[in-house]
Amino acid sequence: MTSPDSIFDFPAALAANAASAPDHPAVICGASRLNWAAYWQRAQRLAATLAAHGVGPGDSVASIAASCVDYAVLWAAVLRLRATIAPLAPSSTPDQIAAMVADSGAQLVFVDAANGAEFGAVLAGRTLVDLDALDAWLDADAVLPPLAPLDPAAGFNIIYSSGTTGTPKGIVQSCTMRSLHITGARRLGYSASSVTLCSTPLYSNTTLVSFIPTLAWGGTVVLMPKFDTAKWLQHAEMTQTTHAMLVPVQYRRLLADPGFDATNLSSLQMKFCTSAPFAADLKADVLRRMPGGLVEFFGMTEGGVGFMLVAHEHPDKLHTVGLPQPGHEVRIIDEDGHDVPPGTPGEIVGRSPATMNGYRNRPDLTAKAYWIDSDGKEWLRTGDIGRLDEDGFLTLMDRAKDMIISGGFNIYPSDLEAVLLALPGVVEAAVVGIASDAWGETPVAFVVAPDGDADALRTAANAKLGKTQRLAAVVLTDELPRSHIGKVLKRELRDGYTGKVA
Repeated sequence: MTSPDSIFDFPAALAANAASAPDHPAVICGASRLNWAAYWQRAQRLAATLAAHGVGPGDSVASIAASCVDYAVLWAAVLRLRATIAPLAPSSTPDQIAAMVADSGAQLVFVDAANGAEFGAVLAGRTLVDLDALDAWLDADAVLPPLAPLDPAAGFNIIYSSGTTGTPKGIVQSCTMRSLHITGARRLGYSASSVTLCSTPLYSNTTLVSFIPTLAWGGTVVLMPKFDTAKWLQHAEMTQTTHAMLVPVQYRRLLADPGFDATNLSSLQMKFCTSAPFAADLKADVLRRMPGGLVEFFGMTEGGVGFMLVAHEHPDKLHTVGLPQPGHEVRIIDEDGHDVPPGTPGEIVGRSPATMNGYRNRPDLTAKAYWIDSDGKEWLRTGDIGRLDEDGFLTLMDRAKDMIISGGFNIYPSDLEAVLLALPGVVEAAVVGIASDAWGETPVAFVVAPDGDADALRTAANAKLGKTQRLAAVVLTDELPRSHIGKVLKRELRDGYTGKVA
């Protein structure tokens, strides 16, 4: 359902879904489930209660909770009021939570019991609502206001960027931006018959790019509060999952699960991946062993240019993250803002209608996020280094901040990681730059190799690397530190390194 200006009207679509298929399942989480009639009725009741507490168009409501049915209800209720939802990561520190809630402007904060106990003290002065006991808070006499006109520029949600230090930035995604995500998802097979298994958190944009379109088109969302390979396989088979968003480490763990080959996954139509580097050999393994298509997304929560690799249609391009999405523009520029030739690494900058409104309350940081070309056009900076091949496919190399400059030479950690991953017994590898008196920085590798020998791995890798790329050290570790969506936390590796380098 769209408004006259062709912006997808999410709450109006939810109402239409409930009217047309009231008995169809909408949200499932463990033993809890709501059909479309019950889901929309509960969302309207919550919306009426929110309105009675003063929430209306343009206001913000925050949430800090694990995935559950009522978390999905909260999304619908807030958006029904043309308000903006700010889902926050429970992995944040208390100080970060306090700062993010203050930044969002939310006076109402929805929490589950665990996060209420964790963060209640730093949220004094705001109303905390327990999602685990929502019925006790709902007001049966509250009146639901009429659906206000849709403002395409209004905030749909605020996603706070993950940060290991300081306060994450609030990325305001508009109704227009989410509309483009929803309508674009239609081309990937989302429909009223879709069953989408969401095993990443509801405060992550990774999850939302599947969660929101599934509800918008009247499908069924299956939520997992915590990822577990055996449970994921059980849920996928039992619910006849058609769509799934997974991060690379989840794919790797699923394929390694002893019960994988015995699980019936024939219902899978389309699988997605984003948020972390997706190795070509792992993509090939997923294509070989899991039914349905495979699509990888690369882009920023902030928007700008987004890339899409339809892996099952381009098996010769698995080393890339695909082509720019329709309506998206990309340029690869050097440090002076000049376009570089195909095959040459540079910073990825882009433009598209699917771009954030800006960082909430931070016009200074919003301005810094853009590069202005000689014609005065704004291009969103990704901070990522990549190169385009002759067919326009992007090979992603590294974050600009992760590039190592050693003795004046640029070293891309991904090149070194690829060599390490090709060595026998190496499961995972991450390379970071460590301060060096002799070179400024020098590469050090952290490797997961259960039966490996650090010196032997370093020798084998350096034999395949150029002189300027050679590793100063290899550190064996049981696992690499990761964020909630599977990104390797290279800052933690750098900061925790205590060895000596030349």
